[in-house]
Amino acid sequence: MALTPGTRLGPYEILSLLGAGGMGEVYKARDSRLGRVVAIKTLAIEHAKRFDTEARAIAALSHPHICVLHDVGPNYLVMEYVDGTPLRGPLPLDDTLRVASELVDALQVAHGMGILHRDLKPANILMTAGGTKLLDFGLAKIAATAGSDVTRTADTVVGTAAYMSPEQAQGLETDARSDVFSLGVVLYELLSGTRAFERRSLLETLNAVVRDEPPPLSSPGAEFITRCLAKEPSQRFQSMADVKAAMEQLRRTVSRASTSTMRDAEAARPSIAVLPFANMSRDTDDEYFSDGLAEEIINALAQVPELKVIARTSAFAFKGKNEDIRRIAETLGVTNILEGSVRRAGGRIRVTAQLIHAADGTHLWSQRYDPEMSDIFAVQDEIASAIAAALELKLVRKSERRMPSVPAYEAYLRYRSYQWQFTREASQRSRECLEQALRLDPQFALPYVGMADYHLALAAVGGIPPHEAMPKARALATRALELDPELPEAHAMLGIVAGHYDYDWAEAERQFSLAAQREPMSPHLRSWYAMFFLLSAGRGEEARQQSARVVEDDPLCQVWHTMYADTLAALGRDDEAGAEMDRAVELDPTFWFGWAQRGVLASRRGDHVTAVDCGERAMAAAPWSPYSMGLLAGALENIGQFDAAAPLLTTLRSHPFAPDVGLFCYHMVRGSHESAIDAIQSAAACRFPAFIPVWVRASEPVLRSSAGWPAALSAINLKAV
Repeated sequence: MALTPGTRLGPYEILSLLGAGGMGEVYKARDSRLGRVVAIKTLAIEHAKRFDTEARAIAALSHPHICVLHDVGPNYLVMEYVDGTPLRGPLPLDDTLRVASELVDALQVAHGMGILHRDLKPANILMTAGGTKLLDFGLAKIAATAGSDVTRTADTVVGTAAYMSPEQAQGLETDARSDVFSLGVVLYELLSGTRAFERRSLLETLNAVVRDEPPPLSSPGAEFITRCLAKEPSQRFQSMADVKAAMEQLRRTVSRASTSTMRDAEAARPSIAVLPFANMSRDTDDEYFSDGLAEEIINALAQVPELKVIARTSAFAFKGKNEDIRRIAETLGVTNILEGSVRRAGGRIRVTAQLIHAADGTHLWSQRYDPEMSDIFAVQDEIASAIAAALELKLVRKSERRMPSVPAYEAYLRYRSYQWQFTREASQRSRECLEQALRLDPQFALPYVGMADYHLALAAVGGIPPHEAMPKARALATRALELDPELPEAHAMLGIVAGHYDYDWAEAERQFSLAAQREPMSPHLRSWYAMFFLLSAGRGEEARQQSARVVEDDPLCQVWHTMYADTLAALGRDDEAGAEMDRAVELDPTFWFGWAQRGVLASRRGDHVTAVDCGERAMAAAPWSPYSMGLLAGALENIGQFDAAAPLLTTLRSHPFAPDVGLFCYHMVRGSHESAIDAIQSAAACRFPAFIPVWVRASEPVLRSSAGWPAALSAINLKAV
């Protein structure tokens, strides 16, 4: 008999009917003791024996993508109320694989407990803000222990006809491969938008499941789905682990094909690398100026929509090297090279520049300029316009901005020469230059953003407390916007502070939308968008695409390779992530942050010797960092060197402002995932700006199956994806 609103079942008050079927009803109800909303499932008397099976099945499972059992009453089950919508197609392949990955993780846990679902269908899979939820284990089969007669007894035909496996449809014995088939049917429907085996009658549908092949899919995932749907169980994937491995291979194949397509498109696009201009002045200290001039031309050329411009770090990797122009162009993937020289004498400068077609070495354009120092900004614009004209492209002018005083501009150029050296000494010198620029011209907006970035960078690696750094970064970025309301880097900085200090992700999205609304973006700005917003918010594939673009625009910068690796790790693509981390430390063997991340990933793969080596390199360069301490302590314990690890742990636990951040790394290296999740919740109060994208999201493929994962993300105001 149906229950009406207001009816009480023990402490539960019925609120409304959610759904009904041949086996019973599901109601929305309120638990009067705890004040929470729950779902109550009742069964018709003739199916009451299945309560015990379902209760035992759900109670044995703990997984973020499986509906939780709260309570059992006479003829009813009390379960988690899931606010979601049934799964529906068609979906793009990327979205289908994301859903499939979550389902496979859940089913792998169930199968590991000896539980088959046997009723996989879109109606039993809800899409929620936190991802998928697998429902209804009413037809679950719990595998018997060895020696029992249960697994040798044929089942009756149970399930939903269009989603059954052939052996299930024939009442034969089923195992994990039956769920593989049903999963394939669900994924077929997600990709195509149509059912694979639906016919006019129940009998025709069952016959189709047993005998017919579904219409071919037009998708890169067709072969994968076809194997799931093999009629003979022996021809399918033999376990959910096999399904998962095949999905990862499919992801890599699709990604490579997409990358190849993008590369073909890039090859047809005009491209240029601006090499550092040679300093021809008598004073070698003027080198910052010639470098700064080249960088400003890079920034101006980046405003040409059709032109691929290699960023500063990669272009400047050839500074001081007598390399052949063709080799430089090949390494950077460009067709044109701009080189030049600068000579300063008193208040005047001489700038020469030449644009070279790399394939044959011909000069497409060359010019000499002899301006007053005060006219340097006009010279930069004139060179950029001339290059665009030579390549038959149109330069998009930036909105008019106030030009700084020349001495302040020179101080800012000195800052940029230190910005990319990644040492403590260079960091301090960069701050001094920014402070000088602001003393000379307090209305110059860019140094305020530079100062904010200085505080952000130190806080991100454990150099200064985030509670000291992030409010300063906010104030500095706000001042920059007062001076230049359209400055995208200032909006991005406010987005970083909103997301990673306030945990206000709606405001972070608003600020990053303002920062990223105009292309082209600089690699620095694009990397902030990818890591501090997209990846942090759980939009991993979008973050990967943006990070891939950063690496493409600046291929010789070790930082970008490391950040790209983080996006790959967050998607479970550990092999590719490892290759990117290898590339990062190859580009800069002193890059300690890259060694730290490489070590954590190595331990994730069970390579503890490599993890120790990485930890020692990170500690040698950054012994003050909680990341270095956590990595090396865990890696040493993994090879049995507990005495060597003990002082590191003692120091880490007494860290003045971030012990839990380092302990997260330690627990991840040790494989203590529940402790790592506890550390996330404790570290939430630290507000470390790089902690979420670099460590939390990058570890998500390992941690998401833990029951505490949703609560850990909730501590930083995020949801599981």
